[in-house]
Formats: sequence, structure tokens, C-alpha cells
Amino acid sequence: MPKRVLTSGNEALAEGAIRAGCDCYFGYPITPQNELTTYMAVHMPRLKRVFVQAESEVAAINMVYGAAAAGKRAMTSSSSPGVSLKQEGISYLAGAELPALIVNVQRAGPGLGSIEPSQADYFQATKGGGHGDYRMIVLAPNSVQEMHDFAVLGFDLADRYRNPVMILSDGQIGQMMEPVVLYDKPVCPPDKPWALTGAKDRPHNIIRSYFSRGGLLEVHNKRLQEKYAKIAGSEVRYETLELAGASIMVVAYGTSARICGGAIKLARRQGISVGMLRPQTLWPFPTQAIASHLDRVQAVLVVELSAGQMVEDVRLAVNGRVPVHFVGRVGGGVPSIADVQQKIQEVAAKGVRP
Repeated sequence: MPKRVLTSGNEALAEGAIRAGCDCYFGYPITPQNELTTYMAVHMPRLKRVFVQAESEVAAINMVYGAAAAGKRAMTSSSSPGVSLKQEGISYLAGAELPALIVNVQRAGPGLGSIEPSQADYFQATKGGGHGDYRMIVLAPNSVQEMHDFAVLGFDLADRYRNPVMILSDGQIGQMMEPVVLYDKPVCPPDKPWALTGAKDRPHNIIRSYFSRGGLLEVHNKRLQEKYAKIAGSEVRYETLELAGASIMVVAYGTSARICGGAIKLARRQGISVGMLRPQTLWPFPTQAIASHLDRVQAVLVVELSAGQMVEDVRLAVNGRVPVHFVGRVGGGVPSIADVQQKIQEVAAKGVRP
């Protein structure tokens, strides 16, 4: 029987990574993700795996690069300002086609900001905070269970596509505690014949993102774009709530989606026909899934812990077919269920049929 425990989001993710076969963890302290690093510091050495508290975030992401190049399941975690420092290394990982798991337990900004939860790193994660035409798969958990499960999924996707994967969480989900069913299936990472493991009796492997000869970098980039198109066609994940027959579609992820779930229940008791689509992958984004409901839905409401970032992708998906409304809080503010319920009422009052 799978074991069920009460734990925090950060610790659940760490345990999920360990159960997924994480070989190496490299980190640097920052709130509100320190429980994750602490958990790895305790358990990775006990399992005779690698744990290193690096001298900086820049060092940590480059250690991930080295371990991934050697064929190891490698990960790092941080929070918003720390992830900003990792962006060059993330671009290098993508350019060299190295699988790795990167965790961002978001805090409020810009700058040093505060340790309160935020979703203002959406642009950075989904549009490429580093340089070049690269993409990361971005997973967005909204529960402690998904923090755990997405660690396993993240490593699997990273290895499948030889690409960095980010789990984009926030301080509230990282710190909250819920029951979790622990992953207990056998872990079978794929063979990695491309890895730098020594070249005895075989040709040398070369891992790089630098192409000095004319035209080679363009060929490499075109191949990367083909891979990203394959990911976009195969790895979109989302969940719906009460969306069948709804006139208003709420789109939210992470902590915002949890709040919206409560607001939707209250609004439906008032006779308002409202449901939710929750992206579980922020890239690839569920554009087609959103568009598929627009023949019936008469308005869309986006809720974020930001000034409005995912809402831009929602507007692209809607493409002007119905009005798109927005509720956001900035600087660590979190809207209440009542705030979202009131906005749903306002949208409904503008002519949407209940």
C-alpha cells in the first residue's frame, strides 16, 4: 500500500524528487523554499547521493549542468531572486539539451521584495528569462500532492525530451501542509548514451551550446524548435472544474486556482453558471483547450497573484471572441474567496446568462 503522510509542499516535492531517482541536488538558501533544501541536506547523503550547498545560485545551476552532462538526474531549487541568477545557466542547459529539474517557489518582487507568495515569475518561466530562442516545460502544482507528483513527472519529461523542466510553485503552496500519498513505483530512468561518462571503446560524446562554424547554430536552433513543437503537441496538461455548461470560464493556476475553486462553489449556489480551467502546464499552454469552450462560454475571468501575466496568453487563446476580465494582487497580496466571488458577480451582471 502506498504510504500516506502529512507534510508541507516543499518537503513533499523534495521527497518526490528523491523517489524519482534524483542523483544530485545543488542549492543555495532562500526563503520560502528552505525546507526543500534542508530536506535534501538530511536525506540525500543518507542515501549516498550528492547534496551540495553551493556558494551561490550561479554556482548551483552550473553544478546542475555538470551533473546532467554526466547523465545524472540533477536538480536545484530557489525562490524568485535566486532563480533570476540562474537564468544564464538555464539557457545553457536548454542550448546543450541537458535534462534537469528546476524549482521556483515564488516570492513577491520585483527586487528583493518580500517572502510572501506571488505568481509574478510567469513571464520569466514561460517566455525565457535567459537569452536565446529556448523553452522550458513549466509545471504548475496547486496542491501538496501535486508538488510531490510533479517532481516525478518533471524528471521524466526532462529525460524524455532532453530539456530543462521547471516546477513553478509559490510560497503559500510550498509552506502549507496537506496529506500526501507517496510515490512508490519503480523508477526506471532511460539510458543516456549521449552522456559524458568516459569514452573507452566508443567515440567521444560532445555536449555544447557553442557553434562557431557558420550555419551550424541555425541548424541546431531549427532542431530545437522542432522539439519544442513536439512538446507543445504532446504535453499540454490541464484540469477543469464545473466547466460543462458554464457561461463564465475562470482560468487560474496554483494558489489562485485553489481560491477560485471556493469562489466558484459559492457563485454556483447563487445561480451563476461558472466553471474553471486550471493549467497544469504553463508551457506548453492549454491554448486549444481554452479556445474549445468559447462557443458556449460568454466571458473569461483570469485570476493571478500578479499584475497580469498569464492573462496575456489567455487573451491570445480567446482571440477577441469573448470579453476577458482580470483579478490580480501584487506585492505578496492574495485575493480572498470573497474577492473572486464578487468579481464573478460583476462579470455575470454585465449580461452573461446565469
